[in-house]
Amino acid sequence: MRLRHEFIESTSSGIQCGWPGCAKSLKGVILDLCGVLYDSGEGDGVAIPGSIEAVKKLKESDLQLRFCTNETQATREKFVAKLRRLDFDISVSEVFPPAPAAIAVLKERGLRPHLLVHDGLLPEFDGVDKTNPNCVIVGDAAEKFSYQNLNEAFRVLIGLEKPVLFSLGQGRYYKETDGLKLDVGVYMKALEYACDLKAEVIGKPSPTFFRSVLNDMGLKPHEVLMIGDDLLNDVGGAQHCGMKGVQVRTGKYRPIDERHPAVTADGTVDNLAQAVDMILSQRGH
Repeated sequence: MRLRHEFIESTSSGIQCGWPGCAKSLKGVILDLCGVLYDSGEGDGVAIPGSIEAVKKLKESDLQLRFCTNETQATREKFVAKLRRLDFDISVSEVFPPAPAAIAVLKERGLRPHLLVHDGLLPEFDGVDKTNPNCVIVGDAAEKFSYQNLNEAFRVLIGLEKPVLFSLGQGRYYKETDGLKLDVGVYMKALEYACDLKAEVIGKPSPTFFRSVLNDMGLKPHEVLMIGDDLLNDVGGAQHCGMKGVQVRTGKYRPIDERHPAVTADGTVDNLAQAVDMILSQRGH
């Protein structure tokens, strides 16, 4: 994790490299979804005020736009359909969740998973061999995180000569419309502790995950800005890859984030709408 990031000023050009001056030289923006565009909850959840228009403005600009999420409660298609019902102009190809990346890793390494994931995510793994599992994948299983299901995953891992645990993200908690909810990282840590192993994280803040998005954009890290509500996984993960990271004061944001001992956002804004207006004003839009 990158330590405190200081604003620096280019003496040769006089162009500020910190926030929001860095927006002048940007070529792309990556947005987190839950907590930045919308708050999940009953039904489809609710769009955060100003975020629908903010996405529209970015799409009308000369910047490339992608969406990077640790959402693991639905297939990518169903997740995007929900966002479109909330009036966001988003297509499946622009959204990068952990499940497709995990499936690529399984195929590459010839692994057969035991799945501890949300029922809504199971169709993503329909084409994957799950017989006689030699690894465990844990996602945000919500109510499926029962003692029985955790114990079953534990038994698979503890019975393997070389146990492999994949976690689709490592968030501690996230925000829904009725308050904060425990996230997958809590249960990942329980299995790590019980089996005395280290999970391989697929999703934010994994550098490999961020790089897959940058590769799709065809851009270098310094050309891209990440905007998220999670200081460690969104902002810190992006900074660790060489990107700038801006935190919004929506979603899971807490005031204590602005005094974190290890990670300092390049900028902190009230919401996505404010961030986008600042970006576009720097670019003369």
